[in-house]
Amino acid sequence: MAPALKRPEAIQDVLAQACARNELVILVTPYLRFESFFVALGKDELQVAATMSREDASFGLRAAELKLRFPMGLGFMEAPVRLLGLGLHEGRRTLRLTLPRQLQENDDRTEYRVDRVGRVTVTYGTPRGELLQASLVDLNTRGARIHAQRDLDGTALQVGSVLILSIPLADDLQIEARGEIRHMGPRSIGLRFQPKLPEPVETPLARWVFQRREEDQERLALRREVSLRGARRPGSGEPSGIIFISPDAELEETLREILQPIQPLVRISPSAQALKDALANAPPLAIFQVNGTGLDERRRLKALVELATGRVPVLLLGTQLDGAALFELAGDWKAASAMVWNPARGVFLQRLAQGIIRRHSPGGGDGPLAPAEG
Repeated sequence: MAPALKRPEAIQDVLAQACARNELVILVTPYLRFESFFVALGKDELQVAATMSREDASFGLRAAELKLRFPMGLGFMEAPVRLLGLGLHEGRRTLRLTLPRQLQENDDRTEYRVDRVGRVTVTYGTPRGELLQASLVDLNTRGARIHAQRDLDGTALQVGSVLILSIPLADDLQIEARGEIRHMGPRSIGLRFQPKLPEPVETPLARWVFQRREEDQERLALRREVSLRGARRPGSGEPSGIIFISPDAELEETLREILQPIQPLVRISPSAQALKDALANAPPLAIFQVNGTGLDERRRLKALVELATGRVPVLLLGTQLDGAALFELAGDWKAASAMVWNPARGVFLQRLAQGIIRRHSPGGGDGPLAPAEG
């Protein structure tokens, strides 16, 4: 991994370039991921597009561990930031972020090969002047691998030969290049772009690789999650489902429908014994309904949350209090996250719950996060 950029003027220059081209940026919290794009750079703040609702921005991005990731050159940059609030720039809703104190560069996209390329037919010209077709197998910013439609003629093509390539990767991304053969099989050809791609092609290709890399990580995380579910055996002490600590049966039905694609939902009464019994089955998540901030209510709920924290991640779901009060409680009670509930935010709750479960599952601490849908 390359050294971090720490000079303020160097950071300003990188961010100014990203804003000038409205570059893609991914905002990452411990549990959620939002796609956005750069909008404007100020003296003391950075603005990116608000691609989510006001509520999702307020609750989803208030995490202390908020980071941004974006493609730059052949690598990508990553930096911790904080949400300052919502803004407006030339009529567009924005998120106002602190300026990063440093940018960490990661250049692994030069090596990362995308093998989920879809059906792409490559046209290539041989040194003999033949014009042939092949299927694209994988691709990165340095080269590609193709699969020929017929066995290769070893006398016409050899390692070191140069092919003329035409790769229609997407409607807005056409690669015209020369590729030097680096290795060959009966029908497989590994190519290195030589000379390297021109900047107007290389930059959008690097962005395309960055996006596919993010998607591949998400896909691998989902596959691991499904595998873990399949390995659970009844009666083995493995998680039996999300527990919902609440007296509200009507809300239970609503949440069950929303969360069923992730885990079954089991409602228990807000009592110490019911919670202890439920925790014995190692649930993957405990959701506590918070419908008041009176002293007695707060004391009772705090005792229950303290029983759960350390054994299971806790999500506070507020139904009769404002966001500021809810987040204060979440911080005091060491909850994983919190959100104020309304029916329109069902998808956000689903993604948030999925992200929390994934983050706290075995081996999931450093894994990809759930994409948030606004």
